[in-house]
Amino acid sequence: MTPSREGSFRLFRFAGIDVFLHWSWFLLAWYEISRRRGNYSSITWNILEYVGLFGIVLLHEFGHSLACRQVGGQADQIVLWPLGGVAYVDPPPRPGATLWSIAAGPLVNVALAPVFAVLLWLGRSLDPDAYALLRALSWINFGLLVFNLLPIYPLDGGQIFRSLLWFVFGRARSLMIATVFGIVGVLGLIVVAVVLRSNFGFWPAIMCVFILLNCWRGWEVARALSRVANAPRHEGFVCPLCKVSPPRGAYWVCGKCRTAFDTFETHAHCPNCGAQFAVTRCVDCGRSSAFEDWVLAPPVPSARSSTVPPQP
Repeated sequence: MTPSREGSFRLFRFAGIDVFLHWSWFLLAWYEISRRRGNYSSITWNILEYVGLFGIVLLHEFGHSLACRQVGGQADQIVLWPLGGVAYVDPPPRPGATLWSIAAGPLVNVALAPVFAVLLWLGRSLDPDAYALLRALSWINFGLLVFNLLPIYPLDGGQIFRSLLWFVFGRARSLMIATVFGIVGVLGLIVVAVVLRSNFGFWPAIMCVFILLNCWRGWEVARALSRVANAPRHEGFVCPLCKVSPPRGAYWVCGKCRTAFDTFETHAHCPNCGAQFAVTRCVDCGRSSAFEDWVLAPPVPSARSSTVPPQP
């Protein structure tokens, strides 16, 4: 359940990254501004506070995107919606690359903390509303940092936890463990709210549903990764980039008729519509190469076996 561009409109493009805003963001903005309008002498300050929240979230997501590009991954889209922001990042399938791509977002909030501290120190003589705005943004930045570092998948903390597990347990098992921790974590939050008889609220409830759905999706992805890892391999082919032989099975999907097939059994042809594909994506590393580059050259006979035995 990852937010998509559906219902969003493009705001701008920076560093090759398109930023989109979902229309429902305005509903939450109106609700929050109206609810907190008594905190300032004018509603203008409430609007500025929400714009500041928008900026903090946006910087956080750019941290993810730029870090992903730094390790050789793909990141060209950010979608902002009522529950926050989502950077569409696709780092190389390595634990270190994934860890840096995820950790860079919270590190932006860490870097902003001393900036707000200095601004608060320098702004003691400012207008009371301006100082209250700085203080509110400082707490918002801190709150986003703490919330995102909770070890609950798919929050940043949960994905950092998964990346660290990846070094020890591998790609599939680490995701399975992280999703289980995520489900337990959300259920724990709900139990605490019930025991304390606190008003859980509409948006926290929506966030819990979002986390649970993503944990389930992560579990299904982990099972698929496990099947790929244990699948038999095409020994006659090898990925030109990661040097791993592709699995046997219908792991490729035709872009025209959506038929799943084994591209190495059909020599890069769709068995249903006959479409031919010059480029093949590696199931293991996620990168694409020309199909002919996957073929292993036949073994070259040794010099001894190719010569004629000497005559007695």
